[in-house]
Amino acid sequence: MRRRRSGRLDDEAEVDLTPMLDVVFIMLIFFIVTASFVKEVGLDLSRPEGGTTKTMTDNENIFIQISNDGIIFVDRRATDIRAVRANIERLHAERPNGAVIIAPSEGSFNGILVEIMDQARLAGVDNISLAAEVN
Repeated sequence: MRRRRSGRLDDEAEVDLTPMLDVVFIMLIFFIVTASFVKEVGLDLSRPEGGTTKTMTDNENIFIQISNDGIIFVDRRATDIRAVRANIERLHAERPNGAVIIAPSEGSFNGILVEIMDQARLAGVDNISLAAEVN
């Protein structure tokens, strides 16, 4: 490189960041606009309130409770998630007119609730209800 008499370089290296900033802003706008159109897939479950519940005394129904710890009770007996379908099939054979009533605790996981509903449908029960409490 040659120096002029004033002591400056002829070819100073300069980086122009303006085009890069333009691209970044265009990408930012694109992601903001597309993010508003993305809709998450999921289930909207509204659990019943625990205030005024009616106690059911019908012995035909199959009661399933889910505790906050994820423990499943089928007719007040602790049951593993893998045995829920077999228990529902057995109880439904004994009580063919009964419905499955599922009472999840307030802090229980929705995944367990959906799994139990799926197992009840596979067991041949079409009448499935949600309850706040089972006394």
